[in-house]
Amino acid sequence: MEFDLAYLVRWLPALLRGLSLTVQASALAVLFSIVIGLVGASIRVAKVPVLSHIIAAYVELIRNTPILVQLFFIFFGLPTLGLTLSLFASGVLCLTLWAGAFQIENVRGGLAAIAPGLKEAARALGLTQAQYLRLVGLPLAIRVGLPSMLNTCVSVIKNSAYLSAIGIQELTGVAFDRIASDFRAFEMLAVLLVGYLSVVLSLSFAVRLLEHRLQAPFRR
Repeated sequence: MEFDLAYLVRWLPALLRGLSLTVQASALAVLFSIVIGLVGASIRVAKVPVLSHIIAAYVELIRNTPILVQLFFIFFGLPTLGLTLSLFASGVLCLTLWAGAFQIENVRGGLAAIAPGLKEAARALGLTQAQYLRLVGLPLAIRVGLPSMLNTCVSVIKNSAYLSAIGIQELTGVAFDRIASDFRAFEMLAVLLVGYLSVVLSLSFAVRLLEHRLQAPFRR
């Protein structure tokens, strides 16, 4: 079977819509997961009673179960508890919760890498724990943990392909529907490779610019 460029051009608008949906879901999940990471890591480092244990349990639950099972639980399981979400909302929630658990550990690792002397200096200046985290700890932790945070963001984009399992017509969903209907696997798989590669490389380039702007990461 030869590569059919005309077939690919015919389905290009649908594939671009799927790619747009992939980018939208991934972008929202990345944004919300970073917020979860910053808040969750702060709670764990501050050892807030009860909440820190809940955050730790959440991290272990997400890190030790397959993301596909998590997606099915959100989309098929939550309605039995009275909470019904749309396809898109279910997908974004799944990606957010999955990435949030990893971002918590990324930020927590960045906080652990900060020299103890800085925390002692903050205390000597009269800063509270919350002020230390907001003004000193978290900004430095982000600089230290930026590479690992990027890896999690890249994984979010790649894991967005799982959303096709519940019927979301993102890039993978559109491509596999075409494969099932027309048996043109080569063209569709080529689009998947190029599509995901272009999004991931664009994100990586943006983060590299951010790293350069922040200069060298803080180290002990």
